[in-house]
Amino acid sequence: MATKKVVKDAEKAEKTPATAKKTATKKTKKETPVEETEKTEKKTAAKKSAVKKSVSKAEKVAEPAAEKNKPVMIETHSEDSVAETVEDISIAQKLLSLYNLQQIMSQIDRIRVIRGELPDEIRDLEDAHEGMQTRINKYQEDIENLNTKIAEENTKMQDAVVAIKKYEEQQNNVRNNREYESLAKEIEYQKLEIQVAEKHKGKHQVEIATKTEEIAGFEEKLKEYEEVLAQKKSELDDIIADTEKEEKELMEKAEVLKAKVDERLLTAFERIRRNVRNGLAIVQIERNACGGCFSTIPPQRQLDIRLHKKIIVCEACSRIFIDHQLVESQGKTEE
Repeated sequence: MATKKVVKDAEKAEKTPATAKKTATKKTKKETPVEETEKTEKKTAAKKSAVKKSVSKAEKVAEPAAEKNKPVMIETHSEDSVAETVEDISIAQKLLSLYNLQQIMSQIDRIRVIRGELPDEIRDLEDAHEGMQTRINKYQEDIENLNTKIAEENTKMQDAVVAIKKYEEQQNNVRNNREYESLAKEIEYQKLEIQVAEKHKGKHQVEIATKTEEIAGFEEKLKEYEEVLAQKKSELDDIIADTEKEEKELMEKAEVLKAKVDERLLTAFERIRRNVRNGLAIVQIERNACGGCFSTIPPQRQLDIRLHKKIIVCEACSRIFIDHQLVESQGKTEE
């Protein structure tokens, strides 16, 4: 019995470690996934923290180098924007060229104003002098024609006298009353011709006398015109002598500027100058109004003028607008 108990105890002892192993394996099998996940989470967290630390260190080290080697940013424009800027520049240049041309032409106008109305007066006197001379020449031609007519009338009278003598001689040799009466009628007719010729001759002589008197008056006026014309011309020559050099220089500058302006724009500029009284073809905006005709300019139109995207004219007087800031910028660049 004792041996049986010992054998049983030994068998139990052998079984117990096996079961213990089995339970341990079971326990390990149950506990291993949790432990593995915890371990992997810890490893990933450690890796992340290490990566963050290395990245922060690398950023700290790379920041000064990056600042040193930082590339310069260059703004790029599209082809449309470049074309617009080129167009803006060209329109601004056109406006400035026109404005400069206007300034020079205004100076020339001021010089011509100094001369006053002398050129016009001289032109009027020259026209009057020429007209008077033409009238005198016409009257002289009329007198010549009248003298020719008087000579013709004298010839008629002489012919009539000769005919009368002839007919009177024939009357002495007539054979009957009938021939005598016919010759008497011819003599009477010739006498009437002499009377008509004398009448015409007297009329022509009166016309000659009248025209001769008028010619004398015209010649007196002609002398007055000549004296006044000589005086005005001398005054004008003195003024021109003082301003001729300056005007010549300004005209040369104007020609240079005209060569820089568009032909169509220059034609419009000159047409506007001819049509306006003060000769201003390009003006600035003054107190929200046109500097030429003083018409009010709407704010939106003023904004368009400041942008100078295109050439804008006044709706009332057709003058060309230029922004005062553009003019001031030109003055600053020149300084």
